[in-house]
Amino acid sequence: MSFQKIIAVDAEITARMRVAEKPGILRTISSFLAHSGDSWYWFAGLPVLWLMGNEFWKDWSVLMFASIFLTASLVMALKFTIRRRRPEGEWGQIYRKTDPHSFPSGHAARGMLIALVALGFSPGLVGTILLVWGPLVGIGRIAMGVHYVSDVVAGWMVGALMAALCLNYLPALILQL
Repeated sequence: MSFQKIIAVDAEITARMRVAEKPGILRTISSFLAHSGDSWYWFAGLPVLWLMGNEFWKDWSVLMFASIFLTASLVMALKFTIRRRRPEGEWGQIYRKTDPHSFPSGHAARGMLIALVALGFSPGLVGTILLVWGPLVGIGRIAMGVHYVSDVVAGWMVGALMAALCLNYLPALILQL
């Protein structure tokens, strides 16, 4: 299969999954999920968790903050190297204006990263809940028309790789602080 054919199939599957222009509960849920992976929510919430949490949650929030920051840096470097335009659409203008590039999906990478780091470093229920939530963020981004399927799959792969690296190297650094 040629690269152009793969891109065409990607665009076709993406269009079928899109609900951004279709009012209803599926659009509402997709919009919520698509926004729930926004980095500023996590960068605002994690310091609050650090301030209010016990020693475990302080370590968890520092690990998560550092992991998210490192992953975001890698994703932005990839996006500005690859420079794939987002799918056309009206929803998500803030994303379209501040970050016009779609590959890989930062939200999908962040969702997968958070899910896997939580699974590896959290009490069972927290990790399990975030493991369900993480991939849904990426699906929400496709449904709302700001990413292609391949953007999200690549984001999940980046997030999984970064989770493995962060879980292997960051906890030792955090415990030394």
